[in-house]
Amino acid sequence: MANSVKPFIGTWRITHMDEWDQEYVDLVANGYIKFDNDKSGKFQFGTVGGSLDYRVEAFGKLTRVEFSWEGHNDSDPGSGRGWAVIKDGKLSGHLYIHMCDDSGFVAEKLKP
Repeated sequence: MANSVKPFIGTWRITHMDEWDQEYVDLVANGYIKFDNDKSGKFQFGTVGGSLDYRVEAFGKLTRVEFSWEGHNDSDPGSGRGWAVIKDGKLSGHLYIHMCDDSGFVAEKLKP
């Protein structure tokens, strides 16, 4: 299986998080995660956001994106990691805040 980056490229609107309601997800801006062509990206939900460094790899029969991130958690510096797969046209994954919370998430791709 080719580990193509192409399906992940673009901006995905976070429509669900296990640990936070949608009101919090959209508190500062509409919650999103974005993957650029150069293995970088960014995300924002609630008061947590940052820049991504990602890689794409085979994960069983799926292709998975794994990422580390650096940015802010509320008003403090923050960092962490996460992963996601595309299933049924939606991005589903898990985001971890270093030494803090973590949550599953679902996102839908925005039209360019």
